[in-house]
Amino acid sequence: MAEKIKIEGLSKQFLCAGGSTVSVLKNINCSIDEGAFYCILGPSGCGKSTLLNIIAGFEPPSCGKVYINGNVAVTPGTDRTVIFQDVSAAIFPWLTVLENAEYGPRMAGVPKKKRREMVMEYLKLVRLDQESSKFPSELSGGMKQRVQIARALANHPEILLMDEPFAALDAITKKILHKELVRIWKETRKTIFYITHDIMEAISLGTHIGVMSMGPDSFIRDEFTVTVAEPRIPSNDDFNRLFLKIERIIEEEVQKVVTVKELNCEIK
Repeated sequence: MAEKIKIEGLSKQFLCAGGSTVSVLKNINCSIDEGAFYCILGPSGCGKSTLLNIIAGFEPPSCGKVYINGNVAVTPGTDRTVIFQDVSAAIFPWLTVLENAEYGPRMAGVPKKKRREMVMEYLKLVRLDQESSKFPSELSGGMKQRVQIARALANHPEILLMDEPFAALDAITKKILHKELVRIWKETRKTIFYITHDIMEAISLGTHIGVMSMGPDSFIRDEFTVTVAEPRIPSNDDFNRLFLKIERIIEEEVQKVVTVKELNCEIK
């Protein structure tokens, strides 16, 4: 299997007011094969979104490199598309479903007839072809997120970078979209880098899971290849064993922060 994304010795510091720096990521190393569904999992504030933004080319690393198809990636590229959690900021309310989905190809100069035919295929894939003339205000939250997925696919990216895309949805809609996303991934075989803080979501979706340590100086502490048989549900013994293993790791990381805070309080 060809290596699609390689992260090598990546660290990121941010400059704070007063000239001090805070280290968010430290020595991240990761290799993601073409066609993999890689879930990056960790507690809030551990730098997951920062890592995604660096892979997307939105943020430069302080040191280290990101390789896409063996080439150093330092700026955004058409080979990567980001799907955000805040769908309201990602789709245009004045455009229909079809017009939103074809926005990228239209900006790229694809002729109208060709792009309409292509985009309608993607709308069928996300099961929105019957809603193509509707505006975002007429759609549910789950449907809006599917518009964003169709628009991303219409740009023909090799990699989908997904930043907690279903976090704001209710549990029933999220479960439906999990199944839809897996179906779409199996049909398109895109490489997916998916951020979540939900262990069940990571096990339900991913082929691989990277578990990050608590910040600052976060790194990928453990990686797992998901071999859980279908159906991937909590009553499945393999699912439950992997869940408990990952939960224990995250609890250890959170406890480190609690212990440090308690020590600081005692010192004061």
